[in-house]
Amino acid sequence: MAKPKDGQKDVKPTAESIAASVRAASKGRGLPPIHQWNPERETDANMRIARDGTWFHEGTPINRPELVRLFSTILRKDDDGYFLITPVEKARVEVEDAPFVAVDLDVEGEGEDQRLTFLTNVGDRATAGPDHPIRVERDPGTGEPAPYVLVRDKLEALIDRKSFYRLVETGSEQERDGTRWFGLWSGGAFFPVIPASELKTR
Repeated sequence: MAKPKDGQKDVKPTAESIAASVRAASKGRGLPPIHQWNPERETDANMRIARDGTWFHEGTPINRPELVRLFSTILRKDDDGYFLITPVEKARVEVEDAPFVAVDLDVEGEGEDQRLTFLTNVGDRATAGPDHPIRVERDPGTGEPAPYVLVRDKLEALIDRKSFYRLVETGSEQERDGTRWFGLWSGGAFFPVIPASELKTR
């Protein structure tokens, strides 16, 4: 729900109006400085990011990759949800799972020297490590893993199935806090995926 100032009309933002505002403010160089923008006006962008990474506006898929990329650069996760941030307003976005999807993977090195670099559906690259950790959630009913990598700030990418299968091929076992884990090395950090004892029973 929009929160206009007193005496100000509640005008719903359009995809094009948000894009125009960002282009004007960012001047087309790198990521816009959204953490320097603290607009008082809050609106609803009428946008949704599906679990597969598809962006929707008013129920219709946004089929222009350059527009989706632009929106992704002004997406911010606050304590109360996800927003597209411009200098004049913050527009709420519904995110079904993670805002991005990791659609490809580059593997360099082996063992503790391994580096796992992910490419997202919106063109970001992130090399897993202390600043870009991998985490795995498991469905409490089925045990099915859902792996994520932190891309930037508080924004994660859901690692797609084919990339996760490739990750599993690079995995190894390490002991952590008295439990032996199957996990992944990248950037000098080890990320546990599943207890090794469970892996052997599957």
